[in-house]
Amino acid sequence: MAGNYRSLHNAQTTEQGRLVALRQAREAWSGADDPVARLYRRASTTLSLELLLGIFAEELACALPFGQLVYRHRLGHQDFVYSTGVGGPHRCDYQLTLEGINYGALCLQRRTRFHEEELEIIEYLLGILICPLRNACQYALVEQAALTDALTEIPNKRALDMSLVRDCSIDDRHGDTFTLILCDLDHFKDVNDTYGHVIGDHLLQATARALREATREGDSIFRFGGEEFAVILPHTNLADGREVADRIRAGINGIRVPCGNQQVRVTASAGVASHRLGETPDQWLARADDALYRAKNAGRNCTHVAHIIAGSETQSA
Repeated sequence: MAGNYRSLHNAQTTEQGRLVALRQAREAWSGADDPVARLYRRASTTLSLELLLGIFAEELACALPFGQLVYRHRLGHQDFVYSTGVGGPHRCDYQLTLEGINYGALCLQRRTRFHEEELEIIEYLLGILICPLRNACQYALVEQAALTDALTEIPNKRALDMSLVRDCSIDDRHGDTFTLILCDLDHFKDVNDTYGHVIGDHLLQATARALREATREGDSIFRFGGEEFAVILPHTNLADGREVADRIRAGINGIRVPCGNQQVRVTASAGVASHRLGETPDQWLARADDALYRAKNAGRNCTHVAHIIAGSETQSA
């Protein structure tokens, strides 16, 4: 009986010793203030690719001096670029791979040559970064898929709703000018009924391409509904927004999709509204939609603009 008690007591003592050792190791690890320990700790705190690269740049700067860090990666249908600092004539480049899968390219530049010991430090820290980087890239792809229309590969209505909220807030705070265009393909149901949905899908994809060609790099385009598209133009007034809408319609009018011995084409109608200070996203969207409705009623294949005069709204072609 006494032997069993001693064995139990020894086991409890051993377990307590392990717990104490683990607690001490955890405290030592949590309190360590070197770039390696900090990078290990901080890299696991975010799935944001931009924040993760910012953390890496901060900890790398504590380990060795560098001028500029540039990271590039193709995520789905979009190019992601992160850059910080100012470059120099000397550089080192890394292709970041894990289990045979590429997760982008990282380039470091500075005015002086990188020494072998410094390259070893960089590669060691990149070894810490790669798993969190993979997780952040995968998360970014999931987010992108949730905000992208599968057919046209442009942002969807959910992405539009988020952009409207953001741009209304920016305009209200800083007085920036944003103009919204809603563009609807005319008689698109007849196209599907006559030529089939495959031809209709080709027209929608061609429309997305026409939107890209008619807008600037900083403009945002969306597939708002079945055959309805939206464009948000930053730093653009109502008159310039109308010009863009007409350019978009001209591009859509030039689309031709072969179907047997025919060329299928379609026209488009557009409604344009600039954001008013204090206006909610729903109110802004409703005014653009009303302008589009009036364009449809005016015979289609035209642009209507929402004008604000003395606090009341009128529409003109």
